[in-house]
Amino acid sequence: MPNKIQLFRTLAVSNFFGLLGLMLVWQLICNAGSDTSVWFRLGLWVLPLLFPLPGLLRGKPYTFAWANFILMWYFLHGFTMLYIEPSQRGLAVVEILFTTAAFIGCTAYARLQGRALGLGLPKLKDQQ
Repeated sequence: MPNKIQLFRTLAVSNFFGLLGLMLVWQLICNAGSDTSVWFRLGLWVLPLLFPLPGLLRGKPYTFAWANFILMWYFLHGFTMLYIEPSQRGLAVVEILFTTAAFIGCTAYARLQGRALGLGLPKLKDQQ
């Protein structure tokens, strides 16, 4: 079982870093001619990915669970760009793949590691 937990952690963290790298490249290189400030774009697309990084690197199941909320921002962005911007479809597909893999990894790791550590919410019938 620990090998399975480690596999999902590696899946989540590696794809999270892949998404972070993709956003840096996308905003600094591919959108270099944009009308908006580079600092604004970095704040909008890179900064949210930095919030869960300490907990992800430490392997905290709770952080893996709430990082999925942040990943959904990028998932929606990827599908939006896929639909509205034909010139950036390749980047959008890669973004969707990174977010999907990171989501699966984060969800599975949070569940399995949380169980292994005895974390979780008690069932209502157990409290009575």
